[in-house]
Amino acid sequence: MKVLSPDKRFEVRLANSKEEILLAQKLRFSVFYEEMGAKPNEDMIKYRKDFDKFDEYCDHMLVIDHKKETENPVVGAYRMLLDKIARENDGFYSSSEYNLKNLVDSIKDHKACEIGRSCVHINYRNNQTIQLLWKGLAHYYADNDLTRIFGCASFPGSDIKNIKLPLSYLYHYHLAPDSLMVNAVEERYIDMNLMKKEDIDVRKAIKSIPPLIRAYLRLGGVCGDGAVIDYQFKTTDVFMILAMEDVPEKYREYFVR
Repeated sequence: MKVLSPDKRFEVRLANSKEEILLAQKLRFSVFYEEMGAKPNEDMIKYRKDFDKFDEYCDHMLVIDHKKETENPVVGAYRMLLDKIARENDGFYSSSEYNLKNLVDSIKDHKACEIGRSCVHINYRNNQTIQLLWKGLAHYYADNDLTRIFGCASFPGSDIKNIKLPLSYLYHYHLAPDSLMVNAVEERYIDMNLMKKEDIDVRKAIKSIPPLIRAYLRLGGVCGDGAVIDYQFKTTDVFMILAMEDVPEKYREYFVR
């Protein structure tokens, strides 16, 4: 699969070599650790890349700027872990934060994938790059005949009182139905119901939600119950689920080949 921007400057496709995966890992290191202050281990510092055991068997989506005159032309990245591959290896990354049994049991014929490690270079954080990533993901969705996309998405920071408005909005307006419900593991569970529904300023809440989570919601996505603080990345995570049958008609064409 390959997606090009209208001017052909940007290309979105899967990494097809260890060298290209390394470029994504180096971008992740730059964004997560150098810019956002996450805590790297010694090997990450030594090699200046973000990596874990899941990278080995994930697919890696890249946004490549063909006019970027630097060592690393990768300006955006995602990684995707197909259900079948997860079951054959170490499971899903997000299982350390959320109980996925209900969701996993609902998946038929392995037609689902977890997405994560989303990042965009600071100079490219605009609608064009986000849209290109989602178009690439839509092609991946169609190529693999998926029915579910899910994964953790993050709010910056770990002070819950600073994000009680958007967390409460997600809880009251976008909580997953019982058939898809995922709950944060008990020892890490943080209640998202921090404000009464009638006290929520919806417009203000939506504006305070990070772009990735807003994109999920625009496409009909829902969230699991409970937030989780990720102390390594200094973020507050929520669990997002996108089911094909819930994607609005005007967006569905992106997911059909």
